Amino acid sequence: MMRKIVVVFIFLFSLGNVFSQELNATVSVNYQQVANGNPQLFKNLETQVKEFLNTTKWTTKEFNDVEKIECNFFINITTYGANNFEATLQVQSSRPIYNSTLSSPILNINDKNFSFRFIEFENLIYDQNSFNSNLVSVLAFYSNLIIGIDQDSFTELGGTEYLQIASNIVNVAQTSGYKGWNQSEGNNNNRNFLISDMLSTTFAPFRKSLYQYHRLGLDIMESDVKKGKEGVATGITVLSEIQKTRPNALLTRTFFDAKADEIVSIFSGGPKVDIVPLLETLNRISPLNSQKWNKIR
Repeated sequence: MMRKIVVVFIFLFSLGNVFSQELNATVSVNYQQVANGNPQLFKNLETQVKEFLNTTKWTTKEFNDVEKIECNFFINITTYGANNFEATLQVQSSRPIYNSTLSSPILNINDKNFSFRFIEFENLIYDQNSFNSNLVSVLAFYSNLIIGIDQDSFTELGGTEYLQIASNIVNVAQTSGYKGWNQSEGNNNNRNFLISDMLSTTFAPFRKSLYQYHRLGLDIMESDVKKGKEGVATGITVLSEIQKTRPNALLTRTFFDAKADEIVSIFSGGPKVDIVPLLETLNRISPLNSQKWNKIR
């Protein structure tokens, strides 16, 4: 009887190791601009944020270790006093490329409206239906955004559930008084605008392009490089549909903030594809990256 109990325990323990949380986040807190404050405080902030991101169960799905989403949170503290922090937050994430050791950057956002209150060793508690802390709400928003975009890259519009959770976080946080949550701020690239655009049918080409670019492009390059390149180019063409009604849209800029360097790399070597229409599209929808597009030959 004791042997059976031990076997069952080992089995359950092994399951706990196989299935785990969704994110594999690294966190870096830069406090060089802060003249006051104990350095250990900022180190503890870094540790607690990392633990919060990596131990919170963000979905009802089971992710094994190789499915965890690689992501980075860079917090740059600009001012600090009386447990109140002013900062910027850069969020990056990537997804693996099928049958290779490479990964593809999929999100690169710099949030300049990141202020929060943090008390050392106080638990960070997440509840999508209530506002407890701006630190928690911002981290939860980006965690769900990361998961939603990641799922979109594997299944067309597959991340809707998580983008809707991110939208709910925005709705709940709007009355908090913190910046970044309201459309009335006169800043059309905050969290509110970002998630509203993500879920708008007007900007559906952005999400559809993620699937085309990654699943029908990058993921088949190992077996057919030329076909994979053509799939990536088609993804950019899908994205360009936004330009017809919303030139210089936030989501178009968001796409190229993550993808510009990768696109240059993809089309700068290997089997040749027709780059003339691709370059025309890139220069039309992302002229700010024209110097990079000039490197494509």
